Amino acid sequence: MGTAEQNINHQLFIHSHIITYGNVAGPAITEYIRDEIETLWNEPMGIAIIEGEQFRVVFKITAAFLPEITAIEIYENVNPRNNYFRIEEFAHGNISFVDGLGCNTGYFKLENLYKCSTTAAHEYGHTLGLLHPTDLDLRGKGRPGIMYPRGTLVDAQYQYNPAAASGDSNNGGTMHPMHRRVRQDDIDLLKLNKLDFDSGKAILGDFTSVWHPDHAKISSADYLLPVIYY
Repeated sequence: MGTAEQNINHQLFIHSHIITYGNVAGPAITEYIRDEIETLWNEPMGIAIIEGEQFRVVFKITAAFLPEITAIEIYENVNPRNNYFRIEEFAHGNISFVDGLGCNTGYFKLENLYKCSTTAAHEYGHTLGLLHPTDLDLRGKGRPGIMYPRGTLVDAQYQYNPAAASGDSNNGGTMHPMHRRVRQDDIDLLKLNKLDFDSGKAILGDFTSVWHPDHAKISSADYLLPVIYY
């Protein structure tokens, strides 16, 4: 979730603030998440056409580690820039996820947040309303975009194991997430031209406002996993 703000220099700033909590969250991993999102989403130097005018899309991502944040604070938040993520070593389903399309909350599994994993940038795309693509066979089509999920078929150089047979998930024959990148197509799918700009400002996404418990302390039977993941 975030805000979109136009300026007189024909730039469109997308502002989002990442807030982390949880037993393995901390300043370093929070900064890593912030940097990955901002770096990858700015990499294509995206363009948006709004009312016939061209705008350069610039993502401005800030972040904070707030270990003592409460469920009430998240529930009562009215700042559309704020996005809240719990970070833990264990997650039911063994996956990182967010709470829907166009949301402001989620849960990260620490193992998914290795350097260049692209997990944070992928989940951020979900918070802005982007789905996984429906065609998951990218063979012959080059580098995968940021919203492709695990299991996507790709050219050999983009697999976990380039020597594996395509589709052989037991031996690394599917997409390695580290190869995903944001493309102009992803910027287009945000449909920034459809936003309701009021005095040059608009909101992307919506408030889910969910505080997540530590999955290690609850059973999977007591927890319904979402479908927007990794």
